[in-house]
Amino acid sequence: MFGIENYLGFILAAILLNITPGTDSMYIITRSMSQGQTAGFYSVFGIISGILVHTLLAALGLSVLLANSPFAFTLVKYIGASYLCYLGFKMLTSKPVPLLASNLPIEEKVASTRPLDRWQIYKQGVITNTFNPKVALFFLAFFPQFIDSSYGNSMLSFLGLGLTFATTGFMWFSCLALLASKFSENLRKNPTIEVILNRISGVIFIGMGVKLLTEKG
Repeated sequence: MFGIENYLGFILAAILLNITPGTDSMYIITRSMSQGQTAGFYSVFGIISGILVHTLLAALGLSVLLANSPFAFTLVKYIGASYLCYLGFKMLTSKPVPLLASNLPIEEKVASTRPLDRWQIYKQGVITNTFNPKVALFFLAFFPQFIDSSYGNSMLSFLGLGLTFATTGFMWFSCLALLASKFSENLRKNPTIEVILNRISGVIFIGMGVKLLTEKG
């Protein structure tokens, strides 16, 4: 189908790769623990959109540019790393907003005092994934192993595999967002602990940016 070989093997490999701890998983867990379930799910949508962007770029052959051009790879890497550090700095310096003293559930308290900018959270997830050149190189190295070299339209093959990878990733990341937000729900009821969670998240984001910056293609 669409020049894809051993599709079941690809699905199993995609699941294993998705559940392996990485930048995307850490990003979603951090967002969910510090800002709640809604922020976690919008981060998932953003990360998955970034995966689809990489899929399209790989299908169009544009990701080959990153593989063959050290300058392009370094530029994208610096943009991605700088953005992660920027997000981390914002979380470290953001001023806490006290929760209302009421019997409302924690999500309703947060919504009533500090409305989440869902579009902003989604956009940050997209940028974080899209400007990680390691994802583009991974797709170029991994996907061709499951594509019939004699098939005439490899673009369809890349798109099929990318959509499958995004689907398995969406299911896993959604579970992470749900579990992480539920785990930290009681903690976030305490304004002081909520501030600490935000500060820890900021440090983690900066750490991910530094890690991306020091990685080689």
